[in-house]
Amino acid sequence: MTKNIAPRRGLLGPRHAGHTLAADHLGALSLPVGDDGVIIGDDAEGRPQMIGFHRPAPYDVLLIGGLWTAQVLALRAAGTGARVAVETGRTQAWTTLAQAAGAGLECISLHDVGRVPPTGATVGSPVVVVRDCGMRPPRGRVVSSPWQSVLTLLPYLSPVAPRLMRAATLVGVQRVSPAEAEQIGRILGLARAESEALPTLADGVTLWVAGRERHWVMTSATDVETGLLGTARRMD
Repeated sequence: MTKNIAPRRGLLGPRHAGHTLAADHLGALSLPVGDDGVIIGDDAEGRPQMIGFHRPAPYDVLLIGGLWTAQVLALRAAGTGARVAVETGRTQAWTTLAQAAGAGLECISLHDVGRVPPTGATVGSPVVVVRDCGMRPPRGRVVSSPWQSVLTLLPYLSPVAPRLMRAATLVGVQRVSPAEAEQIGRILGLARAESEALPTLADGVTLWVAGRERHWVMTSATDVETGLLGTARRMD
């Protein structure tokens, strides 16, 4: 003998009135739309710090520091879906990284100085151009534009550094000599304590400056990055 068993129903939740908004208030609605940030390390409080390379406006970054940090940034930018074009006079220093990135896909391409072709950057296919062109990088044929950011690496301060620092939206400074630190401090408007700290920075530490904002950031490599690039270092 069988019994008819009524189908079970889930518990009914509380009933809420629908959300409404007056038509003249629609303009106040917005959704937080951010870009794909590249994690560059942690600040002194252990909070992750990011650089938003993918922007609808030109964005120039200058790093006065080591090749290791520039390569970590390039690798992480590629990891966010960007195409990375490296303009360099030392192709051999980038070859292993370019071959390893993207699991066989050409997400990091290498180009001789002055030979970066038009990239066709779009919102769906952003580009980061890394300029590793020595102490006196020539004016690039490919400049920053919407969805195409440019990161210029300077190993040390050079005669073109003041111009590049003033033109950049974001400047990163690693360990430099006391004389260089003094000059950088004047150009960027650093406090005396900040300038005096620059010659003492450990490998992997960068002072990032954007206008009045200052962030001391420690970049630590992942296991994969360490396997490709080794440990953090200022000298190459």
